[in-house]
Amino acid sequence: MTGTLTIAGLGPGHAGQVTPEVSAALAVATDVLGYIPYVARVAPRAGLRLHPSDNRVERERAAHALDLAAQGGQVVLVSSGDPGVFAMAAAVFEVLEHGPADWADVPVQVLPGITAMLAAAARAGAPLGHDFCAINLSDNLKPWPLIERRLRLAAQADFAMAFYNPCSRARPQGFARTLAVLRDCCEAQRLVLFARAVSTPEEQLRIVPLAQATPEMADMRTMVIVGSSQTRLFHRPSGPVLYTPRSVPASGVGAGA
Repeated sequence: MTGTLTIAGLGPGHAGQVTPEVSAALAVATDVLGYIPYVARVAPRAGLRLHPSDNRVERERAAHALDLAAQGGQVVLVSSGDPGVFAMAAAVFEVLEHGPADWADVPVQVLPGITAMLAAAARAGAPLGHDFCAINLSDNLKPWPLIERRLRLAAQADFAMAFYNPCSRARPQGFARTLAVLRDCCEAQRLVLFARAVSTPEEQLRIVPLAQATPEMADMRTMVIVGSSQTRLFHRPSGPVLYTPRSVPASGVGAGA
């Protein structure tokens, strides 16, 4: 008997931002797998087996999920945010492409979630309102020279930029290097959003010009969004609003360094 594998996004943290589609999949699951804090967000119930694992065993986790589904389980593999954005969906398909024959008939579906950059942007206003790119700053799966090249090209193209995984205990200097590249490519007044733990009780938002940004402002729970040269900040009684206009005047063409 072949089961199913659903790769689901739990959103940024608040239960209200889990989609009904994902909630329905979890309600009928026999097994839920994922990184330890993500599995902890799934409520235990009778008939449900939880399989938390470390964040450095993505391939093993994907293979385990496929094995359970091949044995007949209704398996849900959870990521935070969206599973297709620097998360488990790509890891599953990479393993599946070269996997054993008994995985071939396992139905696999990906259920989207609200990814961190969209949650952070919404809380601040609309900094991703025009062209933007997303870059994972972790050099665990790609070399730093490639990250630096992409940073420079994105800045030169005047994209707004959303940064995932800015730093960690294992990479304390990673974000400092990123700021150095940005200061070399962008004007000092470029606006930077630090959005930590968005949609949770620990949420913190801070908007500063690039010249005032420091490495200590970001950790692994922080989404960093760097505006384009057109990104604006204004203040209302309820708080600041950060947004990037949807149009670029002819005088703004080539504004990137």
